[in-house]
Amino acid sequence: MHTFKWGIVGTGKIARRFMQAAFYVPEAQVVAVGSRTQANAEQFGAQFGIPKRHDSYDAVFADPEVQIVYIATPHSLHAENALAAIQAGKHVLCEKPFTLNAPQAEQVVQAARAKGVFLMEGMWTRCFPVVREIIRRVQGGEVGEVRLVMADFGFRPEFDPASRLFAPELGGGALLDVGIYPVALAFLFLGEPEQKVAYATKGATGVDELCSILFQYGSGAQAVLSASLQVNTPKQAYLCGTEGRIELPAPWWKPSEAYLVRNDGSREHLLYPYEGDGLQFEIRHVHDCLRQGLTESPWIPLNETLAIMRVLDALRAQMGVRYPGE
Repeated sequence: MHTFKWGIVGTGKIARRFMQAAFYVPEAQVVAVGSRTQANAEQFGAQFGIPKRHDSYDAVFADPEVQIVYIATPHSLHAENALAAIQAGKHVLCEKPFTLNAPQAEQVVQAARAKGVFLMEGMWTRCFPVVREIIRRVQGGEVGEVRLVMADFGFRPEFDPASRLFAPELGGGALLDVGIYPVALAFLFLGEPEQKVAYATKGATGVDELCSILFQYGSGAQAVLSASLQVNTPKQAYLCGTEGRIELPAPWWKPSEAYLVRNDGSREHLLYPYEGDGLQFEIRHVHDCLRQGLTESPWIPLNETLAIMRVLDALRAQMGVRYPGE
């Protein structure tokens, strides 16, 4: 069995979830971790059995044993970290949101294409087996023409102005942290919208804490989306077509099941249970792409990542949310 050797930068919650998921992927070998402090790197490395523990991200990028870098740092560092990893000739899986804004995203994509390395945004929802089945069903016409996508993602964390959720300098706000999921779902089934409208309620730090989004398409189809750091929402999604609909129960962005409800009232349960948190499907997909010699994912193409970032920029402009340096 061919082994893929990973390096991780960042030691926060998502990095820990990645390591737990890697347990289910025997060919994934995490050989190095980088943090801002040696103590954090040592603690993380000891917990997960990672042999090389560095007090900088650059040391991971420079490690000749590392083939693929997983970027699990705050949003504000994604572009800088991705560019450094690409320059070092590493393949890159970068957590969502890909970058803070579209100009940064374009710079990263151009660098990867020039270097000829693999690059993908960690939009893990696309990799779940039930989502791949839903795509197959929709493409097969089983719900007719999709005319309406509805999705929400809202939760109520404890307010901390210094946290990545609320700090402008870290790319805080509901849209980039969780709103990107409903936006990406609308893109998956309806494509890039022709018109977009966003309303936001900003909090004490100036970032969006509650936002509602409407997409309009040339076909007449629509998407109704919401994201929140102020309230717990149902966390469900619906794909409504002319011949039926698909229901994704909570938490819809990491699903193990869905329901296909046809207009005649029949209801089909699509059940794809899995172990752990589900990030293993994303890891396996990266491996599959690399085995095929691909430099981008057919499931999460870079041109779509760029289009989503442009739409997120436009939505933030309507909301009046700007980050330092923009």
